[in-house]
Amino acid sequence: MSNEYRHILVAVDLTKDSQRVLERALPIAERNQAKLSIMHTLEPLGFAYGGDIPMDLTSIQDQLDDHAKQRLAEIADPHNVPRENQYVVVGMPDTEIHRFAEDHDVDLIVVGSHGRHGFALLLGSTSTGVLHGARCDVLAVRVGTDGEKSDE
Repeated sequence: MSNEYRHILVAVDLTKDSQRVLERALPIAERNQAKLSIMHTLEPLGFAYGGDIPMDLTSIQDQLDDHAKQRLAEIADPHNVPRENQYVVVGMPDTEIHRFAEDHDVDLIVVGSHGRHGFALLLGSTSTGVLHGARCDVLAVRVGTDGEKSDE
């Protein structure tokens, strides 16, 4: 690679495919001696329910946040990603990934992408949103391809 990366952000959805996305980023980080951060974005419960529920969702959101942090650690810890480089944020995924990348001088974002059949099928996906708004390089790792079996 002619490009030298100093800070790589791996954005994951906490599914079994997250491991594959991280594993694609690790050798790039190693070759470049780059800092590696990993993040997951939780959509606020208010977005999911449109504010129609007349109750405080704070405790439920906190439980979701705690669960996401635990799951992120299960993915990142075996690869020695320090806890201080593991982030769970609340918001819209592509927006929060862009914000993190700009605030932390990220020069490569690695995301998973369901590369089905044609670019048009990706429209509206998180990976497409990240790609179109990023001010740095983006690596889309193909995950969940048709006919592929997972060991996990």
